[in-house]
Amino acid sequence: MSSDAPTVFPVSHSEEEWRLILTPEQYSVLRGHGTEQPGSCALNYEKRAGHFSCAGCGQILFIGGTKFESGTGWPSFNDPVEGAVGTTLDRSHGMIRMEAHCSNCGGHLGHVFQDGPPPTGLRYCINGVAMNFVPA
Repeated sequence: MSSDAPTVFPVSHSEEEWRLILTPEQYSVLRGHGTEQPGSCALNYEKRAGHFSCAGCGQILFIGGTKFESGTGWPSFNDPVEGAVGTTLDRSHGMIRMEAHCSNCGGHLGHVFQDGPPPTGLRYCINGVAMNFVPA
């Protein structure tokens, strides 16, 4: 089998089904690897206890206590729920970055940078439109 074979995720839909499930903005980010405008999503300002889940499949991605203010305009977290977020190398836009995606449906969430706070030193910079927030 070729190493270029697409990954099969536990939750999958046809592109037509994804377009019915997601809003146009969610589809652009989760399925089209788009990016929302910085500061445009209310989840950037969410500070209540609770969890953030994938807007595509509902998998819990981050717990509220791992969110921090990065000043970037996107929700930032230093530690995902174990096994919930996968990463792949992203060479788009003339850069080399680590893309973060939902491990359950493969939806594009954002990127991971090595400038976060302790204890992980990581900053999961996530498009707010790719998530839903559920208060505790």
